[in-house]
Amino acid sequence: MSECRVTQIPGGPRIVRGADVILDDDGNEHRVERPVVAVCACGLTQRAPWCDATHKVSQVKKVAQA
Repeated sequence: MSECRVTQIPGGPRIVRGADVILDDDGNEHRVERPVVAVCACGLTQRAPWCDATHKVSQVKKVAQA
């Protein structure tokens, strides 16, 4: 079994290195086919558990409203 590392990107996804499987909020397993994947941390993605960069749109809306 290889080492798995998770890094939270401020305002963005969690970068996961070395995982074989990711569990979503419902406990479903998602096989990882790449050495590095981005997992959604904002909860807005349409491709859960993977990040689809929706957080960027959300941040733009927050700035425009300020």
